[in-house]
Amino acid sequence: MKVFILSDNTHTLTGMRLSGVEGVVVHEKEDILKELAKVKEKRDIGILLITELLAERVQLELNEMKLSRSLPIIVEIPDRHGTRQPPDFLTRYIRESIGLKI
Repeated sequence: MKVFILSDNTHTLTGMRLSGVEGVVVHEKEDILKELAKVKEKRDIGILLITELLAERVQLELNEMKLSRSLPIIVEIPDRHGTRQPPDFLTRYIRESIGLKI
């Protein structure tokens, strides 16, 4: 299985390429959707990395992919500028998911 990245900047893509991950840089929503369609067709991609900025632009489509397919596993990653998530994202996610305050 391969890892593939959809990035919004060349720096993130270059860093991932240095570790052997293939991918593309896209910016517009329709380009992102075209690349997602290509990823769906490829059976050898096991993990799809997508920067948080791009994921925000196509969140509905990503959620549909996550619910309807077992592969690829979709992982939203921060870009070189850092995460777009609030500082308490993980603890809030756990509290909302299972009702446990940590």
